[in-house]
Amino acid sequence: MAREKEEQVTMGSGNVFADLGLSNPEQRLVKAGLVLQVHNVIEERGLTQVEVASITGVAQPKISELLRGKSQGFSTDRLLRMLNKLGKDVDIIVKPMPRDVSRPARVIVAAG
Repeated sequence: MAREKEEQVTMGSGNVFADLGLSNPEQRLVKAGLVLQVHNVIEERGLTQVEVASITGVAQPKISELLRGKSQGFSTDRLLRMLNKLGKDVDIIVKPMPRDVSRPARVIVAAG
């Protein structure tokens, strides 16, 4: 009888960009969360890329790139403004970290 190969599993940090050793992992994670929110709004409203371009003032080819995960050229601020133009309020909440937490400070993008 063949012996099953034992698999090793490494627990991630919660930030795939940090796990991959990429530069600015926190910023990349925030931008990815904002891009996901833009995508969700487009899906919810059934908008075409041309309509999104008209609403946001961002050229359609750039919208296409963004929706394919290419967020270079899109600052966090620009993504926040896009969400506003797409009819979403964006709240930024700053709060103290719990004292008993041994993790680094974090930034989370969540839909409400």
